[in-house]
Amino acid sequence: MFENLIEILKANPRKIVYTEGADARILSAAARLKKDGFLTPVLVGNVGEVKAAAKKGGFDIEGLAILDPATYPGMDEMVEKMVELRKGKMTADECRAALSKGNYFGTMLVKMGAADALLGGATYSTADTVRPALQLVKTKKGANLVSSCFIMVRGEEMLAMGDCAINIDYQDKLDKEGNVVLSAAAQLAEVAVETARTAKVFGMEPKVAMLSYSTKGSGKGAGVDLVREATAIAKEKAPDVAIDGEMQFDAAVSPVVGQLKFPGSPVAGYANTFIFPEIQSGNIGYKIAQRLGGFAAYGPILQGLNAPINDLSRGCDAEEVYQMSIITAALA
Repeated sequence: MFENLIEILKANPRKIVYTEGADARILSAAARLKKDGFLTPVLVGNVGEVKAAAKKGGFDIEGLAILDPATYPGMDEMVEKMVELRKGKMTADECRAALSKGNYFGTMLVKMGAADALLGGATYSTADTVRPALQLVKTKKGANLVSSCFIMVRGEEMLAMGDCAINIDYQDKLDKEGNVVLSAAAQLAEVAVETARTAKVFGMEPKVAMLSYSTKGSGKGAGVDLVREATAIAKEKAPDVAIDGEMQFDAAVSPVVGQLKFPGSPVAGYANTFIFPEIQSGNIGYKIAQRLGGFAAYGPILQGLNAPINDLSRGCDAEEVYQMSIITAALA
């Protein structure tokens, strides 16, 4: 997988900004990427602190850009742009205070074209990585929400799973008069389509299973109705993608069970892309695959934004930072 992504980056050079430039794990990955030469790291932080941390760890970052919000020459322009983006929700002073922090500063670097992608979360929470992205980079045209995907790898086998990290559940969105402006099913369908698109970036031909405790009407309930409606919407939104549901996990992965319970389905028994009906089952599902199934989990990969911005686990190591850097930049 990584060989293919590296070839993409060699053909399409990219800059990736790290919001926590003085972190040893970030510096280790940045030094390695500098040596490899197919991706350009940009480090956010106090120049003296970043260089001292690099020296302490023995990381060669000579020549890499280190940008400090406190001394950045384009800060006034950045503040002006953020005030415009926030549309009266934040004053210039409030924007300047936010931009003094690495997560907002790094996100604005992406917004203003100084970097192509961002990787954060080594010390920031997921919310502190996602919030600036939503406020500044915002969702891409046609997207109504941000979701996430994990790419699961075991040998030559690759799976995609969404959403396991961002959307707790799906509820109808209403206007002030109580009218539905975006249904829960439409949101889940969007997650399915975006996850299929992410799967394609990694060289997969997605076969998308909309997961439930029911297969083709075998069970009843609001959760089943949600998945069934989302399946219909997803098929309409992406007619070129194999999407089917609702189906149980065994029907999704076992050809015998799948074709028995869901005869004629192009997905049942052969799924490689799994859409969970809410975050609880999604988080449990990918971790079962990781811990009991022996899959390596790469993610969460954020979907629906105007630029690739991804979140690290605060428990990550330098190897994970390196790998997520390649994934994030390749999405650009």
